[in-house]
Amino acid sequence: MSRHSKWSKVKQFKGAIDAKRSASFTRLSREVTLAAKEGGGGDPAMNARLRVAIDRAKKASMPKDSIERAIARGMGGGSEVQLESLTYECYAPGGTALIVECVTDNRNRTANDVKHLLSKNGATLASVGSVTYLFDRTGEVHIPGGLPADRREETELALIDAGADDIADEGSDVVIRCAPSDLASVADAATKLELPVDSVEMGWVPKTSVETDEANGTALEAPIDALEELDDVQHISTNAA
Repeated sequence: MSRHSKWSKVKQFKGAIDAKRSASFTRLSREVTLAAKEGGGGDPAMNARLRVAIDRAKKASMPKDSIERAIARGMGGGSEVQLESLTYECYAPGGTALIVECVTDNRNRTANDVKHLLSKNGATLASVGSVTYLFDRTGEVHIPGGLPADRREETELALIDAGADDIADEGSDVVIRCAPSDLASVADAATKLELPVDSVEMGWVPKTSVETDEANGTALEAPIDALEELDDVQHISTNAA
């Protein structure tokens, strides 16, 4: 059941992107806000995505009152400007594509920043729908260290019963993928199985990966590195391998 899937082909670039994610309070706060807004409410006991986001924030020593404000913001409360999600589709070096997901309180600022960095680093903004059709939208639950060896099969069966479509070994970790509508169920199952859940999120998985040579791979790193410096950028997905 577990396998090195087609998604493993993009592991090299995905790992590089994940490694560049900032642990800044701004990003962590926005993760909590989005989890409360999109994951099923402000109660972490009933919202696995929120529970994991709160754990990540606590590990980074984010103050309790900041976490509470982020949750309230996700539920539509508080006096702060509400956040909105934006998705940018991009053409990148070597015939590759990027999907840049942002969370912002100022869409004009974010749009200008993203466009500027793309242009400066050899990438261009694409029209809506011209890149996303190359990807499948999935729910993803990340398990660092993999599944327990002594009960792997029963663990996989329980996850599949909860809605998992793919359980993929990616290095020493495991990524469980499912339909977006099954993400909460799969995340809850992982928690009940006492798995060390690191993140619960929506992802974009390429239908077909694009092989890149060393030169194009290096060129692709430029826009990714630049975009990752923006706090508004939450996730970057690519079909490069």
